[in-house]
Amino acid sequence: MIRTQSAFPAARPAPCRRFPRAGRRCWGAALMMLGGAAAGAEAPVAEATGGFVEDTRWSLLNRTVLERRDYLDGGRSNGGRNAVLPRARRSDYAQEWGYGLMGAVESGFTRGVVGFGADAHAYFAHKLSGDDLRVGKVRMLPVDRQGYAQDGIARGGAALKVRISSTVLKVGEQRAKAPIFSSSDTRLLPETMRGWLLTSHEIDKLTLQAGHFTGSADRNARGTANPLVVNYLDPKSPRGDAFDFAGATWKAAPALSLSAYLGRLKDTWRTGYLGASYAVPLGAKRALAFDLQLYHSKDTGRALAGPIDNTTASLMATYTHGPHRLGVGWQKVDGDTPFDYLTRGAIWLGNAAQLSDFNAPHEQSWQLRYEVDAASWGAPGLAMGAAYIRGSGIDGSRVPARGGYAWLGYGKDGRHWERDLWLRYTVQAGSAKGLALLLRYGEHRSNKAQAELDARQIRVAVEYPIGS
Repeated sequence: MIRTQSAFPAARPAPCRRFPRAGRRCWGAALMMLGGAAAGAEAPVAEATGGFVEDTRWSLLNRTVLERRDYLDGGRSNGGRNAVLPRARRSDYAQEWGYGLMGAVESGFTRGVVGFGADAHAYFAHKLSGDDLRVGKVRMLPVDRQGYAQDGIARGGAALKVRISSTVLKVGEQRAKAPIFSSSDTRLLPETMRGWLLTSHEIDKLTLQAGHFTGSADRNARGTANPLVVNYLDPKSPRGDAFDFAGATWKAAPALSLSAYLGRLKDTWRTGYLGASYAVPLGAKRALAFDLQLYHSKDTGRALAGPIDNTTASLMATYTHGPHRLGVGWQKVDGDTPFDYLTRGAIWLGNAAQLSDFNAPHEQSWQLRYEVDAASWGAPGLAMGAAYIRGSGIDGSRVPARGGYAWLGYGKDGRHWERDLWLRYTVQAGSAKGLALLLRYGEHRSNKAQAELDARQIRVAVEYPIGS
């Protein structure tokens, strides 16, 4: 899958649990807006031409999101309802509507061989609609410790940074972007992390990264003093309290990019990653691109989540002809546990879609995807797309009974499918330039052995950036 930096890029994954304990989200991935409010997101490190004040930038991003998710399991499960409430009061659908405001200030660096700077952000969100019966599963609006709806969010953070040549060390609350540790921005507010991140561009065409993080603030979190987010692990299962990683991305040629990363969740698992993207120009506005992702996870130290030995790979081939893009994707999980990852955005697999990651034990999945840029039809800024993904061969019969993934309840011969439709429009000029609209529809269906909810999702999102 070719990744873009557009206001509303391609879909990100979203598992929907079939169990009351499934407090982790069933989320549609559509918003990853890395524009105006991307405080701390990865960006090229460049020599400053001004100074601490002269190179300071600020931004404000206004965003409103309305999402409704209908759970189609009937009496088969109650995973989609707010399990905190008495059974008679639980709703068979989730609906949340809110307004978010994200402000960020990024300073320049002081002059000299060693430059110092600071970044800060403040995030606010307010509930426009949503009650105890319908809030909590979308992970957009905040809930209290008992799972009841709250009116709003106000949180912020800051990070100090040091630059030597083309290398920057940032320490504090920030956002990160790496294939094994990446901030998600798929709700009203972005996800942030607490720790340090080193990014270096000393060698031409080579980006080096290393990081150490001990906490995170989820997208609907009301504060920042939270443990790291682990997506599929039983919330009651112990896990490590620190994540370390290092890696590199090499732009080997104009059409070829290679990446390699290693990471470790303390006393839980270690993860290795290899990625490659290659594009072949065919002439006459035609091209063929390939995107390969490979993860391998193995338990380490005290193996707090139980035994893990998982290899997951995906390959996406995309043919472009003028404004049209047609993609075919394949993904395979080899392991008795699902492929798991930290933070909401650190899964770059090609078949990780809007409502499911397609990452169950031993699962194999296929995707057919089509996108079109309507600029050539006289509608610049308008893009539309559709995707269909089918997974099968799920076998959870060998999930370690004493490990951290038995709670998911995968069966044998699990299968499911998902279909997604989306439309994005960004105003290209005038006083409303940058105003972006997203409409998204998704539907997921499965058998009982697949362990995710049958759901139908509708999302409407609007954002408007203001910046220096």
